[in-house]
Amino acid sequence: PLSFSAAELVRAAPGPLQPYLRLMRLHQPTGTWLLYLPCTWSIGLAAEPGCFPDWQMLSLFGVGAVLMRGAGCTINDMWDRDYDKKVVRTASRPLAAGDISTFQSLVFLGGQLSLALCVLLCLNYYSIVLGAASLSLVVTYPLMKRITYWPQLVLGLTFNWGALLGWSAIKGSCEWSVCLPLYFAGVMWTLVYDTIYAHQDKKDDIIIGVKSTALQFKEYTKQWLSGFSLAMLLSLCMAGMNCNQTFPYYSAVAAVGAHLAHQIYTLDIDKPEDCWKKFASNRTVGVLLFTGIVLGNL
Repeated sequence: PLSFSAAELVRAAPGPLQPYLRLMRLHQPTGTWLLYLPCTWSIGLAAEPGCFPDWQMLSLFGVGAVLMRGAGCTINDMWDRDYDKKVVRTASRPLAAGDISTFQSLVFLGGQLSLALCVLLCLNYYSIVLGAASLSLVVTYPLMKRITYWPQLVLGLTFNWGALLGWSAIKGSCEWSVCLPLYFAGVMWTLVYDTIYAHQDKKDDIIIGVKSTALQFKEYTKQWLSGFSLAMLLSLCMAGMNCNQTFPYYSAVAAVGAHLAHQIYTLDIDKPEDCWKKFASNRTVGVLLFTGIVLGNL
């Protein structure tokens, strides 16, 4: 039967191309959605009252999200190729499995970043500088698991840069009373979903000596996730109040809160398949909030 899933599309691609598509995780689009959705929130909040978000800008940021997530995964696998060989879940990644060389990955990374630069140059000067400033986070994030038990925090700072960039792309600069609470909410959200994600690998992480919030929080994970979720919801309320959002927006924030509460309550941190399921469900969280922003604006 015909299937249009990302994984099927990658499998249908020509053989020599497949390792590169897997290197940029095109077969696992959840991460791309989680990078893209904070951009959509920001673009939606920046729209004029009574208007839909700028569809051209949403499309441009969509392309940028695919490229930058792909570049981030490529950098991550280049740093971690020796670690990935020792973990069952990551041993089949193209670099760890020897399907492509480090040099080929480097050339491919250059191509992705060049295309991402073309997308960035379509924006205003303020946004070009702001977007370029995120590159240091993209490059250094993969090293954080060697240094700190909080690499998920650095990922949050990296993955939610679009919450700043989306607004500036529409308005020409950031309205910090809106953008900072939105950015902070995104960072808290990343701490929730990526801590859940990290629980998949905690046994391997202990063996190979890398750090994560999953190892830091241990059996207190649910309490920490509850705190991050509460901080996210309060920050979203603050962002909404500072740009005069209406009832549908706050209804969506409440729905996000309910979704996160269900995630955390039913989470089994010792079952990798449940952790993956809960992690992937966060796309629904982002879509709920974007829908509320659009309806609230209208």
